[in-house]
Amino acid sequence: MKTRKQKSPVSRRARHQTTKHGPPRSRPASSRRKAASARPQSRPREVGSLALAADCTVAEVDALKSALTRHLDESGPITLDVSALQRIDTAGLQLLAAFVRDRRTAGRAVAWRGRAPSLEAAARLLGLHQMLELPGEDGR
Repeated sequence: MKTRKQKSPVSRRARHQTTKHGPPRSRPASSRRKAASARPQSRPREVGSLALAADCTVAEVDALKSALTRHLDESGPITLDVSALQRIDTAGLQLLAAFVRDRRTAGRAVAWRGRAPSLEAAARLLGLHQMLELPGEDGR
């Protein structure tokens, strides 16, 4: 009669040791892909240009802030391309307003490329259209 090798008992998965910052958190892969695709992309072929992602909401505020911060101290004019923008909330609009304000205070220009009805509607609703100096319907 053959004897079977005894199986070792399955140990429970080791629990994460908590530090003062808590256990490490991980986002699902689908969430990581979505966040990566929502990041604003600088156009490498144009110096001083930043193309905004389709969504500029509180979920993407960190990526937008990083992208805007990189362009804050550039000496030449910065062109913000909003042609792909579909959704913006107050967090995204607040970052854009602070960026434009800081650039103008430093005597640096900000220009807009494209039209985003959601940006125009949100800026009008919050009274920021004139402060942002968004182009009107005629493109100026």
